[in-house]
Formats: sequence, structure tokens, C-alpha cells
Amino acid sequence: MPAAKGTSVAASVSVRPLVAPDLDRADEIFRVAFGTFLGAPEPETFFGTADYVRTRWAADPHAAFAATVEGEVVGSNFAANWGSVGFFGPLTVRPDLWDQGIGRRLMEPVMACFDTWENRHLGLFTFSHSPKHLELYRRYGFWPRFLTAIMKKQVAVSAAVPGRVLYGELTAAERPDALSLSRALTGAVYEGLSLEREIMAAQAQGLGETILLEGADSDLDGLAVCHCGVGSEAGDDVCFVKFGAVRPGPDAADRFERLLNACEQLATEKGLGQLDAGMNLARQDAYGRMVDRGFRTWLQGVTMHKPNEPGYSHPDAYVIDDWR
Repeated sequence: MPAAKGTSVAASVSVRPLVAPDLDRADEIFRVAFGTFLGAPEPETFFGTADYVRTRWAADPHAAFAATVEGEVVGSNFAANWGSVGFFGPLTVRPDLWDQGIGRRLMEPVMACFDTWENRHLGLFTFSHSPKHLELYRRYGFWPRFLTAIMKKQVAVSAAVPGRVLYGELTAAERPDALSLSRALTGAVYEGLSLEREIMAAQAQGLGETILLEGADSDLDGLAVCHCGVGSEAGDDVCFVKFGAVRPGPDAADRFERLLNACEQLATEKGLGQLDAGMNLARQDAYGRMVDRGFRTWLQGVTMHKPNEPGYSHPDAYVIDDWR
């Protein structure tokens, strides 16, 4: 696009909260943008029946933003608050308007969210082979660290996991205690880390289930927030572990194996044929155990961190996530 026209577009961009009437258009742009960048033959169908836009907007409408040109939605971005950890994405812009500064405009309200929430560790997932993506986010203080593998395996029927409880099966009176135990678990993984918003969003929107693994004492041994099937972030015939973690310390590896068994059991119960999970390669043993189970990488990117510190992505961590 000629520079003069590009300048005109950049000058006419406005950013505002994403609202319900925007969702269809934002979803269309999201699919076409990713599909175009990755060379899909039919970009508009990329991600199939998985839904990232409506689910993330419903989880926190105040942390979802739209870029507009002359009143028309041309891009969107979403922020997520996991207690001491914040991340954002997907950030997408209509392909014919790429490289016009719209992505930078969509970063501004997201960074303001992080300031308001006072998150201590910030992050994102992006394309490791794209210099322009790395440079855009570097300008905001994010630094690329280890690769993250988005992995999948075919579900195999396994024995029931003892001590597995599903959050959705708890009574209303029992759920506050379960959330408190989940905060204690994630806080042991990384101080202040909390998945309460994800657990409640999955329950409220009917996106899947949260697995709770009871320990020998009153603590939790593990938890996993799983999206299941069409209309969630998983898509047709998929159980997607959006976040999973086990209590650190001795026997953490064994607890991780038990958590993976529990996720596979859930997929079987839901009649889903594929299990998806993201793993940062800094978590070396956890990654190796997933490979040994038959997980294989189908998409690979890099997580960028602010500050340039590992957060909970280090060799002793047994955590599943991908920050997409």
C-alpha cells in the first residue's frame, strides 16, 4: 500500500471496546487473518468450529477491544487476567490493512489493562518465524524465550483416575472452597497465579469442564481447565487443555502423569477423539512425558515475556498452557 494511503488509514483508526454486535465481524477477521498468514487455502474457514472471539469476549467484555476505520471493525485484541500473570491475544487485523500501525493501536488498551490489574508477569504467544511480530511486541518490552509446542494425540481409553472431581458436578456451596484450593495450587506454581476466571468462564459458558485432583491431604494435587468440542476453543471432536498444573515438589512428575490420565478420561467421557495441549519447551521433563504418551506438535510458536524472566516456564514446572 502506498505510504500516503497508509498514513491516511493510520490517522483514521479508532479503538474502542468490542461489543456484542461486533462479534461476527471480529470472528471473521480473526479467521481470515490467521488463515492468510499461515497460507490456508480457505482462510475464512481457519480454526473450523473452534471459537476464540466470542468465548474470550464473554469471559471479560471489559478486556476486549476493537479497531475501527470509518466505523467499520477492522481488528480486535483481548487481554486475560490470571492474577499475577497477564497475557493477550489473539490480536488480529484485516489482512489488506496489515503494516499500517493498527496492531500498535490495539496494544494500547491491553497494556492499560495490565497496568490496572497490576499483573507482575506479562506474556503472549506469536509466530517464531515472523520478524515483524517479534519486533512489534519487543517495542512494548516483551522478549522471546522458549518455543511453545501446540500438541495433539488421539484419545485412548484409560482407567478411571482416583480422586478426580469435576468442578461442574460440585454444588454451589462447594464451589467457593474448590476455587480457593485452586488458587492455593496455582499460587504454589507461581506466586499470585490464579485461574479462577478461566474456571468460571468455562462453567458459565458451557465450554467444557475443570478437573480437580484431590491429594492425600486437603490440598489439590492438580487441576486442568478443559474446553470440549464445538463452540469452545477446542473445536469439533477435540478436548483442549487450556491450562493444567500440578502441585510442585517431590512426586510432581507422577502427579502430572495422573493429570494427563484425567484429561484423557474426560475426553473419553465426552466422546471426543483428540486431546490438544500446549507445552512450553522450557518445561523439559513435562514436554518429554507428553511426547512419550504420543503427543505430537502440530503448531509451534514462541512465548514472549515481560520482564525477560521465566515466570512459571522452567524445568521444574509441570504446567500446560500456550497463551494463544
